[in-house]
Amino acid sequence: MTSADDFAAILAMPTCRLGVAVARQQVLTLVFLAPNTPTIPASGTLCEAISTALDAYLQDGTPFPALPLAQRGTLFQRRVWSAISAIPAGQTRQYGEMARTLGSAARAVGQACGANPFPLVVPCHRVLGSKGIGGFANHTEGWLIETKRWLLWHEGVLA
Repeated sequence: MTSADDFAAILAMPTCRLGVAVARQQVLTLVFLAPNTPTIPASGTLCEAISTALDAYLQDGTPFPALPLAQRGTLFQRRVWSAISAIPAGQTRQYGEMARTLGSAARAVGQACGANPFPLVVPCHRVLGSKGIGGFANHTEGWLIETKRWLLWHEGVLA
């Protein structure tokens, strides 16, 4: 999903845009898009709820509420995403730490993070490398890494 036509809404964030795809009152995916992507206002109950949740998060870090998320990913990915969802705002975990908890490998956890279809709701930005910030959405540089840094700063993890 990369075309504006793929999204029911494209919402502004400080470092990027958030594309929102919904169908049958379920969130199909949330996607970080380039900062110059034109916005599309939220319309419809679910998109408006996501827009309101994003505004609250950007305002004061209010966690996203439970949303009706479409069933996505492999069983392992869903286990990783569930573990990530349990990381409170203002805290982080390392890929290796998550892997030990899940009985897996750090690379597999990183791949599951990169495949996360619901960023912010499943806060994969809270998972870091052993020697730094790690990757984000399958990238190691550019505006996506700046988005991860901003999210961590916004949640009080980075100074």
